[in-house]
Amino acid sequence: MKRLCLTLVAFSILASASCAEDRAVTTDKKTVATADGKNPVVVIDTSMGTIKVELDAAKAPITVKNFLDYVDDKFYDGLIFHRVIEDFMIQGGGFTPGLKDAKSVDDIKSSQKKTRDPIKNESGNGLSNTRGTIAMARTRALDSATAQFYINTVDNSAKLDRPRYCVFGKVIDGMDVVDKIRKVKTKAIVIDGQPAMADVPAETVLIKSVRRADATK
Repeated sequence: MKRLCLTLVAFSILASASCAEDRAVTTDKKTVATADGKNPVVVIDTSMGTIKVELDAAKAPITVKNFLDYVDDKFYDGLIFHRVIEDFMIQGGGFTPGLKDAKSVDDIKSSQKKTRDPIKNESGNGLSNTRGTIAMARTRALDSATAQFYINTVDNSAKLDRPRYCVFGKVIDGMDVVDKIRKVKTKAIVIDGQPAMADVPAETVLIKSVRRADATK
């Protein structure tokens, strides 16, 4: 079978499943705070409920700007949480619902949404991978994060801080929804008798939309 660059087992524990070249581009470090100087808040509306997340624009300006650019482009609308490990994290923002029923390499590739170039890693910013924090998924390459994110369901600081997974915010409302998502049944996608992707929810967990909180009022 053709080797998949998105095979999760073969890569780092939070592979972003990107087949792009391992190159990084930086964005301008301009402020992304709201007009009143507060950190921006986004609302992730899912098929299992709503999660509200505060983004730390001061400690992760590049990452927050990148995430908000995707939010403002409505990039995440209709995508899924495609990787769920109950006592670890829930990961989403890269694949369409068709992933669940993939029968071939082409099916998997066609269900992955194209992203912009990767960004510079801002780990080491004082934010830790504790329960309820949001961080960027990536490949083994340090500066490879694009659109995929994950929410820690437990304290993963010992596992993920030193390998440099960048935290850029925290859940301020809706951890009950995160906990519902973390408990969904999962499966492996097997192609030609070989596992291609693991921990894929057997039931679609849809990201209906992601919006700035002030835009949802």
